[in-house]
Amino acid sequence: LGMASSKGLAYFSYEVSGKVQRVFMRKCTKKEAEKLGVKGWVQNTENKTVKGEACGPVESISKFKKWLETEGAPRAVIEKAVFTNEKEVKDNPFKSFEIKKVRLQNGSYWA
Repeated sequence: LGMASSKGLAYFSYEVSGKVQRVFMRKCTKKEAEKLGVKGWVQNTENKTVKGEACGPVESISKFKKWLETEGAPRAVIEKAVFTNEKEVKDNPFKSFEIKKVRLQNGSYWA
């Protein structure tokens, strides 16, 4: 017991496709991440996917990945979740989990 914290942290990038926009996917992702103690960010992309990065305890990260792949928001229809840059890190680069807005070149915000 108490050994989990010495395992370090897991980090990964993700992109989820399917019906994942306009279904509160980002809000639910943030809620799930906070429940699991995962930090990072999520945002909509212009090609109708949701992407982000996450970092947290190894066990929480595996639960978060499973959630992204199989559950998502109640109204979301997840077709595919792609995980990249998977690695173990010593320190979490993120302070919290946030929903990022996408800033377009003309300065306005999209989604």
